[in-house]
Amino acid sequence: MFYYVLKYVLLGPLLRVLFRPRIEGLEHIPAEGAAIVAGNHLSFSDHFLMPAILKRRITFLAKAEYFTGPGLKGRLTAFFFRSAGQIPVDRSGKEAGQAAIQEGLGVLAKDELLGIYPEGTRSHDGRLYKGKVGVAVMAIRAQVPVVPCAMVGTFEIQPPGQVVPRIRKVAIRFGEPLEFSRYAGLENQRAAVRAVTDEIMYAILGLSGQEYVDRYAAEVKAEQAKAEAKGKLRRRPR
Repeated sequence: MFYYVLKYVLLGPLLRVLFRPRIEGLEHIPAEGAAIVAGNHLSFSDHFLMPAILKRRITFLAKAEYFTGPGLKGRLTAFFFRSAGQIPVDRSGKEAGQAAIQEGLGVLAKDELLGIYPEGTRSHDGRLYKGKVGVAVMAIRAQVPVVPCAMVGTFEIQPPGQVVPRIRKVAIRFGEPLEFSRYAGLENQRAAVRAVTDEIMYAILGLSGQEYVDRYAAEVKAEQAKAEAKGKLRRRPR
């Protein structure tokens, strides 16, 4: 119930007025039945802007940290995401990834829309990074279409560290559904899931026009954080 109040009464109309999103390809979202919407992830605002313009309800796999934050802010954030029907995902290892896949398959089994960011984390520099294969496993196992989606301009309105979004126009683009029936039964084959994931990421890239990096975003972030920590140690007065 809260999801629809948020979407149609509270947040949805406000976001449309503030950011005036230009929407392209909305006809590619199936009117009914299960489907995966796979998009790039540039900003915290993505969690709200894309669901706000869809006619159907969409459930996202959201990182578990949104549900476990400390203090009043953490409790409010957790309440918001749970009320909006989002599913917490533990990203700490292989077993956690399998649990996330099962959660996603549960959403698809109910003929609903599942939203996922194949990069696994927000882009820290506006570029598009290599996709993780969980989206391919779900698409093949559930035999559902994947609709590629590109958020354009959301990095500029709310880059990392920007708490309050800047008020600017954004665009949301949906591409033609991708179907992977030719891979039926191959969800455990590494080459197959990599090929499907790369096809999805290529479609997102075509919609977004981003620069592509053939590495996982989390790895690049970790390397940069390590380098920054070393730099601080070297600059520390002795």
